[in-house]
Amino acid sequence: MAVTQIAPTPTFVWPSRQRVASAVLVIATLIAISVYAPSFFRYHNIINVLLQASLLGLLAIGMTIVMIDGGIDLSLPANTAMGAVLGALYMRAGGDWALGALIMIATGVVIGFVNGFAVAHLKMIPFVVTLATMTVVSGASIWMTNSLSISQLPDSFVELFDARPLFGVPVTVLIVAALAAVIAMLMRSSVVGRWAYAVGINERAARVARIPIRRVILASYMFSGLMAGLTAVLLTARLGSASANMGNDGVVLDIVSACVVGGVSIYGGSGRVSGALFGALLITILSNAMNLIGVSYYLSLIVKGAVIIAFVAIDGRKESKS
Repeated sequence: MAVTQIAPTPTFVWPSRQRVASAVLVIATLIAISVYAPSFFRYHNIINVLLQASLLGLLAIGMTIVMIDGGIDLSLPANTAMGAVLGALYMRAGGDWALGALIMIATGVVIGFVNGFAVAHLKMIPFVVTLATMTVVSGASIWMTNSLSISQLPDSFVELFDARPLFGVPVTVLIVAALAAVIAMLMRSSVVGRWAYAVGINERAARVARIPIRRVILASYMFSGLMAGLTAVLLTARLGSASANMGNDGVVLDIVSACVVGGVSIYGGSGRVSGALFGALLITILSNAMNLIGVSYYLSLIVKGAVIIAFVAIDGRKESKS
């Protein structure tokens, strides 16, 4: 006699507190925009927001990979500025723009290697190391440029990355979207991606499982530097110039905000590239909205800081329960 199997009743899974908080923040921001700044929804402004969010998202992707490992990279904006300055100086001196772009990328990777080596092999604290790197690199950029912008870059370089081939959408947005899709796939399905999550969840267990922890951590910081170098290329082309001000302290706040709002845990072992991009878009919308409404820069810093505290508190409660 055949036994009839009854399929289990699917259970409803409540969304996480972080997702609920993100949804509430999105709804509240859009309501405030529709009331106080309806001009935000113009097509030109939306494209501009996507462009800003893509550049922030690129840095947030680099930060996400490092945070998944259980680290942090505060030197990303300064790294971007240094690469932009070196590449722009080379191009202004008559150098080929392609080699200038490679200089920007290589600079980012080298600085990332320094951070990664200090954390992985010298066992230094990531916060302290990257904060020191940020200070040194930022000071060097200002010293090299005397706080002046470097302009007169090749037109071919600016025009290539400033093109808008698809419904007015800039090439930068398309590049970041394609790159994010590839990185998300690799983090989800590759061995290296699984190693990164394992190191962030429990480094001791990862060591027992013979995961090359030092190489994983070093690679994550070098990848973060690579994202800083790519951002230097795209941002320099967009502005048509480079300066040390690209690495101001407010950018660090935006990157961290994008990551924590996007569900990347500061405790390591949790987070997705897609979440970081969503966080970058949300933070960009929030910044743009406050600018349109007329909120002062310093008050906007207070708002972003409060957002970080709120989401870190939510993440901390989740961590303590697990």
